[in-house]
Amino acid sequence: MKGFRKILGRGGLYSLIGGFAFFGAFPFYWMVIAMFKRDHDLFRPENNPFVFNEPATLDHLRLLLFETHFLHYLWNTFLIGSAVVLITLLTAVPAAYSLARWARGWGETLGIGIFLTYLVPPTILFIPLSRFASALGLQESLWSLILIYPTFTIPFCTWLLMGFFKTIPKDIEEQAMIDGLSRLGAMVRVVLPLGISGILTVVVFAFTLSMHEFIYALTFISVSVKKTVSIGVPTELVRGDVFQWGPLMAGALLASIPVAVVYTFFLDRFISGFTMGAVK
Repeated sequence: MKGFRKILGRGGLYSLIGGFAFFGAFPFYWMVIAMFKRDHDLFRPENNPFVFNEPATLDHLRLLLFETHFLHYLWNTFLIGSAVVLITLLTAVPAAYSLARWARGWGETLGIGIFLTYLVPPTILFIPLSRFASALGLQESLWSLILIYPTFTIPFCTWLLMGFFKTIPKDIEEQAMIDGLSRLGAMVRVVLPLGISGILTVVVFAFTLSMHEFIYALTFISVSVKKTVSIGVPTELVRGDVFQWGPLMAGALLASIPVAVVYTFFLDRFISGFTMGAVK
């Protein structure tokens, strides 16, 4: 009876995990099917939408790669994301460390205040920020997004890193300073290596957030070759009421695979970062 309950429990657990895995993997399966389906097979109501009813084709992929600026979209997205990550780290790391180590009660309040700025809807801010970009002469420039995106990545990442730095005991820093390191040296050589999980979390978060952002990119960039993936794919492949589903799904798949791989690769880092805190 006990063995039966154990088998039943494991079966229920594996069924639940399998259901979640299917739910998470199904969009990728659908994008692959739509990317290689012929238009006739894709739009005919009588056909089964989940299998190939006709031979597969590479026409949608060829249209995406050679008849649009999709490769430019990827390159622009990578440049913007990398610059935003660099600016975010250079600002959020020292700010979070200062608030976590030196500020006391008011530091916690200030950290919450910084986080609340992240919650301001972009639909409220994109008009004044557009005026700001125009005043600097950055309209239709990637620099406009590089300067605007840190306004919402820095607040959240600062608040997030505060929690990571608080889990690192001060004893470790004090011991490093007794051994001859300065405060800056202890931070760079001791605290940052121990907080690498939090820093990697911030890197992935800032990059993916800038990669998926839509409103600011749509407001500041209208030249096709300068667009990012988030606006280039839907605006160039949707014309009026005509949706080019094959190229759309191909673009969504090619843009989402690297992000999914990065999240999967660094998953253990994220978990260890949230649970670290023991004195070593």
